[in-house]
Amino acid sequence: QEQLVESGGGSVQAGGSLRLSCAASERLFRTAVLAWYRQAPDKQRELVAAINSGGTTTYADSAKGRFTISRDNAKNTVHLQIVDLKSDDTAVYYCKSTYYSGGIIDDYWGQGTQVTVSS
Repeated sequence: QEQLVESGGGSVQAGGSLRLSCAASERLFRTAVLAWYRQAPDKQRELVAAINSGGTTTYADSAKGRFTISRDNAKNTVHLQIVDLKSDDTAVYYCKSTYYSGGIIDDYWGQGTQVTVSS
């Protein structure tokens, strides 16, 4: 069964750090592009960062400098490290896998993990 399971969210004070994790099933991880998105209240979901199977990373302009995406190939897990958290980082963070299977490319989303930053 395919799955993406996010963890690591929580409530933190501004200036703090969090490390989000997304554990993926094999098919959703091995050759996939894995990405973190976030959706703040009353806002559209937006890309934060992505990493491909070769380890090449892409960041939204708003994420450069404070966010780091990485993947642990031994554990089928992708991480998002966030430092110097700000109130604007408050959102539900989602993991997404864009994977190739059976001749098609498809997307699979996790259920999300809440990050709340208090000032």
